[in-house]
Amino acid sequence: MGKQNILIIGGGLLQLPLVEISHSMGLGTIVFDISPDSIAAKKANDSRTVSTLDIEGCTKEAHDLNKVLPIRGVVTAGTDASRTVAAIASSLNLHGIRYNDAEAAVNKVLMRRRLKAHSIPVPMFEAIWSLKDLREAADRLGFPLVLKPAENMGSRGVVKINRREELKASFHHSKRYSSTGEMILEEFMEGDELSVDALAWNGKFYISGIADRIISGEPFFIEEGHNMPSQKSREILEEAKHVMKSSMKALGIHTGAAKGDLKITPEKGILVGEIAARLSGGFMSSHTYPIHSGINLLKAAIKIAIGSKPFPNIEQWKGDEVEKIHNRVAIERGIFSAPGKILKLSGAEEMKSVSGIENVYITKKQGDLMKRPSSNIDKVGHIIASGDSLQEAEEAVLKAKSLLKLEVDERAAIDWKEVEETAREKFGNQTCWVCKICDGVHCASGVPGMGGVGNKMQSFQDNILSLAEIQIIPRFIRSDFQADPSIEILGFRLDHPVMAAPMTGAVTNMNHSISEYDFANFLLQGVSQSGGIGWIGDGASPDKYLTVMKALENTNGRGAAIFKPRSDWNELKKRFRLAEEIRVAAIGIDIDAVSFRTMSMKKQKTQSYSIDDLKRIRDMTKLPFFLKGILSTEDALAAVEAGMDGIIISNHGGRVLESSPGTARVIEEIARAVKGKLSILADGGIRSGQDIFKMLSLGAEAVLVGRPIAIAAVGGGVKAVENLFEKYARELRETMNLCGTVCLEDITFGYTRKKETLVQRISEQKI
Repeated sequence: MGKQNILIIGGGLLQLPLVEISHSMGLGTIVFDISPDSIAAKKANDSRTVSTLDIEGCTKEAHDLNKVLPIRGVVTAGTDASRTVAAIASSLNLHGIRYNDAEAAVNKVLMRRRLKAHSIPVPMFEAIWSLKDLREAADRLGFPLVLKPAENMGSRGVVKINRREELKASFHHSKRYSSTGEMILEEFMEGDELSVDALAWNGKFYISGIADRIISGEPFFIEEGHNMPSQKSREILEEAKHVMKSSMKALGIHTGAAKGDLKITPEKGILVGEIAARLSGGFMSSHTYPIHSGINLLKAAIKIAIGSKPFPNIEQWKGDEVEKIHNRVAIERGIFSAPGKILKLSGAEEMKSVSGIENVYITKKQGDLMKRPSSNIDKVGHIIASGDSLQEAEEAVLKAKSLLKLEVDERAAIDWKEVEETAREKFGNQTCWVCKICDGVHCASGVPGMGGVGNKMQSFQDNILSLAEIQIIPRFIRSDFQADPSIEILGFRLDHPVMAAPMTGAVTNMNHSISEYDFANFLLQGVSQSGGIGWIGDGASPDKYLTVMKALENTNGRGAAIFKPRSDWNELKKRFRLAEEIRVAAIGIDIDAVSFRTMSMKKQKTQSYSIDDLKRIRDMTKLPFFLKGILSTEDALAAVEAGMDGIIISNHGGRVLESSPGTARVIEEIARAVKGKLSILADGGIRSGQDIFKMLSLGAEAVLVGRPIAIAAVGGGVKAVENLFEKYARELRETMNLCGTVCLEDITFGYTRKKETLVQRISEQKI
């Protein structure tokens, strides 16, 4: 009689121990996996390239193989292939569970319905197929909620929803990971989580191990690791065992392995998160449990699959737990990376040499692109550790992690579709739609909000239109060179002339999408890391300046501040003194905020300043002083007379007066009047390096960018802000190269012209 074979469904890292253990038992191994190069397939005696989710294909392949390689059992671990296992077992008359029971253990909607019918404690839930389903179900269930694919594993597509505005983005996120299109919406279960492994044999259920899962990453559910054994009370563990066994019975898992994710809720006790007809993944059943207990759980599962009793003396057991040989603490911890391209990844062997470290698995390699973690598969690797106590094991992990050499280029990870989607989700439907082109034509809000004033937001739109009407005149016949967009300004030598515009109002204008400190910090840090400098504003709330100035202080003064034109000059003095204390690069006042709507909302009095007022205000500080909101030559000349160091030509993003012109329409006139007498900065509608070139050619020395940077900060944090500034600087450099401008001083009025419209041409011909 030839060697008996075990069929293993799945060929990944978590199935490799099944191959190795089967070999130690004298069994031949056959692996089914979609990849012929999978690690377990290479170690097996035989393999077939077939998707583990192709139930019909796997069953046919197994039936044909059985004629030449007799298959005695079929098993899996750490995959979603329970239906495939059940179908093959049924087709070949092997040990296993019924197909419809396996289906109920894979599809979360069927699972919930089966458990609920057997009075097993589960959260409130509804099946979801469409966005309409989601909205209606959310109204019935109430927030917070969790949306997940009906069929998937590793927390892929699982997302928490705190409010109605998040439904659309959450739907699209979860839908991407749904193989069938079906999803499940359920009430959010507050509380700690347990992971339970169990075996079913000869009509009885045996709990093998219970671990504490460590979950973080809201709104996603990412397992940082687990601790074996659980540190929970005996009462909780007994309840967990009862719920697990009852669930297995209800789902028909009478033969083989099962794993459960259970939530310990403060009000409803233990609720079932998920029950699967397989052993757990995440290195629990294969690694931490054997270290903790001395029991080879995979070997026991293989024995059940081939029709043998899992343990020699199981008939003598009195309890419903797998009897352990010893009781040692074993833990698994994921290795995470910042988003980006991995430049260097080494140190695994040094990590393994640390006392208490059982193994280290590095699953990524140099050159791989890491994204922001949203599921359990977004990890660099895993550490398995043990100790006489949890503290001892955790200390070993910390020491091992210190030996990991991981370098990441975070800029390479910026996916702008993801940044925009995240920002859109955080802003909500009433704040900002993150339009493909941020031009004010289709805007979700006005002021307060991210939009402009007026029903048509004409001033906001004219910022974009006025720049679009300007054409750039390249010059190709000249000597070869590489343009240098660096600039000496505000006491710094900057890599480029692009600054972050002063923006505040994370609560008032941005729907609580980000904290005020984080917003200011992301802007300042992002532009600084790109080689530029940023401005911050003090906002309408009287004490908000303390928060944003704290962010400015953390840049060691590499930034500047614009304050509101307050009637209370003592409030101005307080702000000036603080700016001097933290040694900011410059300060100023946005004079156009004299009638700003949010100031009125916060009951903060403002006033217009005469030239004499401005002179006195200027004398209140020795810091460089700028006036922001200049749109006329008269105001620019007044700023010169008042002794200002600079002006910022701006219509406040179209947020003050709907009929004011786009900034690009007035820069040249103002620059011809005051250039050389003070610094000239400008903002308004900049969306590219070519727009920056246009502004500079009209007479600005440097520019400020607002809304796109706000979207980057909310959607992607510091690195997204840095990435966007670098994009602007790169585009500016490319434009300078095309125009033959070696440095910024070379960019003059002659490099641009206003588009000639058909109406203008006809008018000139008539004249």
